[in-house]
Amino acid sequence: MKIIINILFGLFLSFVWSQTAPSNKIDIVRSDALIHVEPKDVGLDKTYIHTKVDSIVTNGIRQKAFPGAVVLVAKQGKIIFEEAYGYHTYDSIRPTAKNDLFDLASVTKITGALPAIMKLVDEGKLDLDKPFSTYWKRWQKREDKKNISLREILAHQAGLQPYIIFLNEVIKKNGKLKSRFVKSEANNRFHNQAYDGLYVKDRFNRKMYRMIDRSEVSKEKKYVYSGLAFLLFPELVEEITGDSYEYYLEKNFYLPLSIPTMGFRPSTKKFSNSIVPTEQDTIFRQTLTQGWVHDENASLLGGVSGNAGLFATASDLAILMQMYMQYGMYDGKRYFSEATVREFIKVQYPENENRRGLGFDKPLLGNDTLQLKDAYPAPEVSSESFGHSGFTGTFVWADPVNQLVYIFLSNRVNPTRDHQNIYDLNIRSAIQEIFYKATLASE
Repeated sequence: MKIIINILFGLFLSFVWSQTAPSNKIDIVRSDALIHVEPKDVGLDKTYIHTKVDSIVTNGIRQKAFPGAVVLVAKQGKIIFEEAYGYHTYDSIRPTAKNDLFDLASVTKITGALPAIMKLVDEGKLDLDKPFSTYWKRWQKREDKKNISLREILAHQAGLQPYIIFLNEVIKKNGKLKSRFVKSEANNRFHNQAYDGLYVKDRFNRKMYRMIDRSEVSKEKKYVYSGLAFLLFPELVEEITGDSYEYYLEKNFYLPLSIPTMGFRPSTKKFSNSIVPTEQDTIFRQTLTQGWVHDENASLLGGVSGNAGLFATASDLAILMQMYMQYGMYDGKRYFSEATVREFIKVQYPENENRRGLGFDKPLLGNDTLQLKDAYPAPEVSSESFGHSGFTGTFVWADPVNQLVYIFLSNRVNPTRDHQNIYDLNIRSAIQEIFYKATLASE
């Protein structure tokens, strides 16, 4: 029944997307929605900004940190910078465009799974401080997991194992795919499409859940980043709401916010936007990955997950992050209570040297005392700021104190994930810092 519902939902969304996709323009003319203005309208120096950003990004491309990128910044509710750089790949054939769709990787955690969790907390359907096993009943029989709270999970304070490579379960020692888990054509037990000509067994998610159930939990409660629970959240959302995870997000967030291009499996939808490719996969897909999620764990779930899988444009992300920064309000509509947003964006366990909020990343503790090379993100951001980064080279950040939203999208994993210069050159934080220093330059 769930498969039939999802198919019908997909047909409905295809109609909605076909009506909204062609223009790819944001109609945002109301009071608390984003509008485009010049940097000088918010007291920033345009020449300083463009000169500095262009220099950092073009150097990054030259140093093969990424083949292309889009940078968008909003200040005081106004988009004051939005530029595309480079190309989709290093062959310089297709230029990067402002409305390109990027694979968000772990930015999915705060743009997919987290808004669903926040809404359910807001409605009293989830309690941050009750054992997660109250809702995810599989853990009630696991002594090491039955008392872990949702708060601990979201703050990465639960001691969960950081990562499990589920791809190891579907690949033989000789590199071939196991036919009992992956088929080249869909059938009545293989509907979850991982790529063109790759269909994963519908119940493979059950195997993943069992492996997560059996995974080790550290006895020491300290900060360890783990995405495992985010693989469970879509199923939890469906159990609580009766809606498919994808439909729930579309209905409650993406369509009301007028960001229909934010979503999963963009290659199955009739968007006019180009989709930026990620890695040249030599292990699983045996081709350049494009239009389907790069993350293998999300891929094995058919591309719809809580840990990764979302694609979006820079402007899509700016709207969602602006809504968070406005404590749950956007364009006259309230999505969460202010109290809920404030709880999720605050540091939860500073006494344990854990900088994290609930799902959201936060600045390093004492970040304002650090030099740029040691800081995360830019040292000038306020302690109330929040965001997340993604493995593919994505980064989103919102600063309520300085009223600044920063979006950086790239495909640094092209052609391979071995490219590390985005980190070595500290590109994302260096660009972010410019928009704080631009005020001084204009005085």
